Amino acid sequence: TPPFRNPPKRLHPSLISCSASSPPPSSSPEVTTPTAESCVNVGLALFSKGRVKDALAQFETALTLEPTPVEAQAALYNKACCHAYRGEGKKAADCLRIAFRDYNLKFGTVLNDPDLASFRALPEFKELQEEARLGGEDIGYGFRRDLKLISEVQAPFRGVRRFFYVAFTAAAGISLFFTVPRLLLAIKGGEEAPEIWATAGNAAINVGGIVVFLALFLWDNKKEEEQLAQILRDETLSRLPLRLSTNRIVELVQLRDTVRPVILAGKKETVSLAIQKAERFRIELLTRGVLLVPVTWGEGRTTQVEKKGFGLSTKASASLPSIGEDFEKRAQSITVKSKLKAEARFKAEVVSPAEWERWIRDQQKAEGVTSGEDVFIILRLDGRVRRSGRGMPDWQEILKELPPMEALLSKLER
Repeated sequence: TPPFRNPPKRLHPSLISCSASSPPPSSSPEVTTPTAESCVNVGLALFSKGRVKDALAQFETALTLEPTPVEAQAALYNKACCHAYRGEGKKAADCLRIAFRDYNLKFGTVLNDPDLASFRALPEFKELQEEARLGGEDIGYGFRRDLKLISEVQAPFRGVRRFFYVAFTAAAGISLFFTVPRLLLAIKGGEEAPEIWATAGNAAINVGGIVVFLALFLWDNKKEEEQLAQILRDETLSRLPLRLSTNRIVELVQLRDTVRPVILAGKKETVSLAIQKAERFRIELLTRGVLLVPVTWGEGRTTQVEKKGFGLSTKASASLPSIGEDFEKRAQSITVKSKLKAEARFKAEVVSPAEWERWIRDQQKAEGVTSGEDVFIILRLDGRVRRSGRGMPDWQEILKELPPMEALLSKLER
């Protein structure tokens, strides 16, 4: 039986793509009994033709034919893609949990695959993502480990601080262990009893030290969890797709170092008015690399899924690394970056609006803003959030705040 098809866009070494660009190799006359591998290949071909129900049946059959771990991972992942395409978020999440837990599927694959854009806009994906961040048993600890490595790069002395917190807490605890008997003797009194106020003062210092260092340790843990959540939001943001003025679809990560996206989220009338005001400062904003990204509330719920295609182009997603593999690697040729910079002309259109809306609402919740309010979010050249605010931006203030692309501050921002 021929091996699994390896699509050009797949980053993960396991051959698990949920879309197929070519029909499966024809079966040889000698093969009469279906295998898990052949069922997966047939399912991929059916999925590429839009026959999702038939493809789902093939992937389910593959799981009953004693598949190898690689075959089981492929069948489960593509089965999840079928359920996601049909809007069955719970079933898709259940398939992915099994693949994470038993077959070493990486969570970054789900983040990177444009064919799962509709699933990433569902609440079931939010639950799955939160489990991954916390290192849940069903998800495994690999994804959280990758996030923690990035966190340690951004906050390199957190581990040192924790060591001292634990050491000082232990020292205060040992001192308190020997001070308590002396305090009891001082309370009883006698000729050889220690001075009560000095002993009580030592005990109070030890107790206070334990409380303070324990509180600092817990505070540092809380800050780490907030930082991990922000890293995850930044990674999710980098995967959101845009359609440029030339009708080319790219993910936001591909525009890093070339533009400063300004996300305008709110009611249609408010966003349209903000864009009209921005037109008055078009030239000045372009010299600062501003790219307007309008997001209208509720637009994602009315957008119809196109039946003829599955996700972005293979070139777009093939160039993007996965978190946990090469999260910091954003290498692109000068020619490609120059072309993207030329195509990013002042305004872009969001693809998969529901996914964009979910990310904005998560960001609002993290910053204590009421979900659904009109907001603007300005990104840095490196893709991270520069600042955000309620309502629509004052473009004159934005011009004062953002340096031109050729300025030294812009180079440092990269």
